[in-house]
Amino acid sequence: METSPRTGRIAAGVAASHPATAAAGLRILRAGGTAADAAVAAVFATCATETVYTGLGGGGFATYFDAASGEVTCLDFFVSVPGTDGDRSPGPMVAVDVFFGGVPQIYSIGGASVAVPGVPAGCGEVHRRWGRLPWESLLAPAYELAVTGVEMPAAHARTLAACATALAHGDGAAIYAPGGQLLRGGDRLFHPGLAAALEALAADGPALFYTGAYAALMVDTVRAAGGALGPRDLAAYRVLETPVDHAALGSYRVRARHDLNRTVDTIAALPSSLGCLPRPERAVTLAAALRDRGRQKIGDTTNVSVVDAEGNACVITTTLGLGAAVWLPGLGINLNSMLGEGELITADLAPGRRMSSNMCPLVVIDSSGALAVAIGSAGASRIRTALIDTLIGVLVDGLDMPAAIARPRFHVVDDTVHAEPGCRRDELEALAEAGWLVHEWAEINHYFGGVTAVGVGGAAGDP
Repeated sequence: METSPRTGRIAAGVAASHPATAAAGLRILRAGGTAADAAVAAVFATCATETVYTGLGGGGFATYFDAASGEVTCLDFFVSVPGTDGDRSPGPMVAVDVFFGGVPQIYSIGGASVAVPGVPAGCGEVHRRWGRLPWESLLAPAYELAVTGVEMPAAHARTLAACATALAHGDGAAIYAPGGQLLRGGDRLFHPGLAAALEALAADGPALFYTGAYAALMVDTVRAAGGALGPRDLAAYRVLETPVDHAALGSYRVRARHDLNRTVDTIAALPSSLGCLPRPERAVTLAAALRDRGRQKIGDTTNVSVVDAEGNACVITTTLGLGAAVWLPGLGINLNSMLGEGELITADLAPGRRMSSNMCPLVVIDSSGALAVAIGSAGASRIRTALIDTLIGVLVDGLDMPAAIARPRFHVVDDTVHAEPGCRRDELEALAEAGWLVHEWAEINHYFGGVTAVGVGGAAGDP
């Protein structure tokens, strides 16, 4: 937790990756909820609206800015490694090919890929610390969406098509490919039983999933699918408060958790003269800072950013991975596949340990101590690229938030610059002259991340 003085205010707003998600958060703000209330309600809404990316069986991180005190707090409710019960060894995972940029990549799903979920506990802790409205009221919008189902945006349908071998595997086929046909943009996404699960969560609170009625069901379901998750794993799960990193970007201060891809460290390493450099020269400088030597995975993730009328901000990023294709019977809940995400498997993992992540919900504070931006992104290792490019657009180039998020981005892997359609020709030429290989993508693609932000330039979600 970190503190700074506070003056000034930006407009309240909600940014999310589905219109119904944003509407859920806005409804709670209008009912008098805090940014935390609205963000939690929006996260629950994602469990009905954005299930190709996230759900109650996943994990995530939250960053909260308290306008009155200037405190910034980061909470870790990401997944933990199961196996602390010590009575079960995981079986083999199920390998699936997922096409990413036209290239097949192997992921692993199944019961052995399921880690201890954190979304219910994390939302509960955010509400406990900073919420104002009753818990059950935060579940109401999500419950209503789960009853009716929601329209799937075309961008989500494209993700589904890329990840169908995982998402439409087993019980997921009836949800994502009813009648044998994958859902397309405009089709209704509906999870039978999810409304009942949300109703129970409203009544019983997050303990439902850790020591309550759903805990034993989750253990039995995962173990039947070859996983090692046990009752001790669930009962011992706790939300953690994690240190707040900080870096200067011009006159602004960026504050966030220390993520796997070192987003804040990258910002700190940018030259103070960045805003004065000609755009081609700046592109070369940024490429060097953003070089990523990790394997490029899809990383199905989503983000919610909220600012309330008092100037408080809450940014929450959550994920299921690809989803394990292990569904809680009759409840419409897919469990996470984080143990099948190869880039997250580190040498120090052991039962009970929290896994690492690239997710980095952050806030930016201006020179007076006031909130300037609340922002987060999907995109696995491209989260850092997407966040930094958007922050430069708003805080250095003076763009409004929709323009900054929508403008084409480039991402660097080893010696190659991957560029979205529409990137400036003079920048790409300068990068090529500096020795980078330039790969121009033919279409907009979720490879380049998915930013949602509220700040001095307004509120917007990524196209």
